Amino acid sequence: MPVTLLPETPSQTAGPYVHIGLALAAAGNTPRELEIWNEMAKPEAQGEHILLIGQVFDGMGHLVRDSFLEFWQADHAGVYHSRFDPERSFNSFGRTATTFDEGDWTVKTIKPGAVKNRSGELMAPHVNVSLFARGINIHLHTRIYFEDEADANGIDPVLNSIEWVQRRETLIARRCEVDGQVAYRFDIRLQGEGETVFFDF
Repeated sequence: MPVTLLPETPSQTAGPYVHIGLALAAAGNTPRELEIWNEMAKPEAQGEHILLIGQVFDGMGHLVRDSFLEFWQADHAGVYHSRFDPERSFNSFGRTATTFDEGDWTVKTIKPGAVKNRSGELMAPHVNVSLFARGINIHLHTRIYFEDEADANGIDPVLNSIEWVQRRETLIARRCEVDGQVAYRFDIRLQGEGETVFFDF
């Protein structure tokens, strides 16, 4: 029996469809009753409560106003929660999107504790980030580290695997304050000068 070869399905970028399906409020749609969004830590969660804030820039330095981001992190004790539970005070997984006007994204969470990698090496506190946006066929992976964890950052195996020291700085969030709350600013640059380090997982 002859084998029929089918043509490859054309690839396409995330476009607006990620927002329509996963960021309903950002797309102007009514949110579902259970929505995984940007409040990873409720007020009663243990640990240091922080805001993660930032913007996304393209290779020309222009704001990417329709990007969608997912976050995965350990809790304050360095423990990941693999199952999402809306009743839990902290969940390891969250989502957000840049605003269509100012291009800002925000996540309410706690500062993560240090965790070990598969080899048993201690990694500095960090937040894993996946980025989806128009013009990107396959989502990008990066990490957020914290500037006030200099000692831990100095021995982190992932940071130290980046050959150029100045490129490591693209993964460091800068401590600041927003309306009296501790925040860390992390801007993502997709290309060009100061391009964020992305990982191939």
